[in-house]
Amino acid sequence: MENTITRSRRSRSTLENAIHGIFLVCGLAAVLAVLLISLYMIFSGGPAVAKIGVSDFLFGQVWDPETSRFGILPMILASICATGLAILIAVPVGVCAAIFITFLAGKRSGELFLFFIQLLASIPSVVYGLLGAILIVPAIFKLQTALGLPQSGSLTAASIVLVIMILPTIISVSAASIKAVPKQYFDASLALGSSRIQAIFKVVLPAAKSGVTAGIVLGVGRAIGETMAVLMVAGNAPIMPKLLEPVRLLTVGISMEWAYSSGSHREALLGIGLILFIFIMIINIVLGAILKKGGVKR
Repeated sequence: MENTITRSRRSRSTLENAIHGIFLVCGLAAVLAVLLISLYMIFSGGPAVAKIGVSDFLFGQVWDPETSRFGILPMILASICATGLAILIAVPVGVCAAIFITFLAGKRSGELFLFFIQLLASIPSVVYGLLGAILIVPAIFKLQTALGLPQSGSLTAASIVLVIMILPTIISVSAASIKAVPKQYFDASLALGSSRIQAIFKVVLPAAKSGVTAGIVLGVGRAIGETMAVLMVAGNAPIMPKLLEPVRLLTVGISMEWAYSSGSHREALLGIGLILFIFIMIINIVLGAILKKGGVKR
């Protein structure tokens, strides 16, 4: 009997060690992949940025490969503005929608709403771009005509499309985080005299802050890395961004010109890739620190 128990323990220990080894290999593979990508971007884009000049590359306002002028400031500002506008609109709308699904809609209605929202998250970005080009851009044309501006894609159109694209992610992650908060928090707040709205916004939502922040992080990542949908509605002119005028984002600049680029032009595109990679890393680190801080407070 003891031998059987001993063999069972050894077998279980061997299995646990094997699973631990598999998880360790998977984790190291993920870390190695990130390191390799980081090194590739640094060694491929770094020399290009150094060759052009960091100041000229980052703060130059003219992008003209024919004259070897590679200034990406308009693209940097366009990416920041489009992502910032999208987040400013999508975050409050997404969080309020998650609250509605969790607390205000009925159980079946909430599940139905969540199903369709998750379905939106699986739609290819080119479809969003097509709908934006058909519905949003023509509507903005009317406003541009009224203001005496030429009809074109614009920063506003790009931001609206990005809002629609990132809303499903923010809503679904936020709803899951709010549902994970123990119901006793909500009930205790009501018992102490709070209204439903006060209990939601002053007790439940702060308790779900970490998960909501995670949804925002995912939304920011998708917004700043989006290419196809933005390419179809932004107008794609490398000029300083204005709400109702065409813009070109960093991702669009690479995808539009890579196929026919060569020499210093291609090196400059690699430099754009490096800058975009650094931006995404900075955003993830900052929002990750906020997320970690929120988790500690909670």
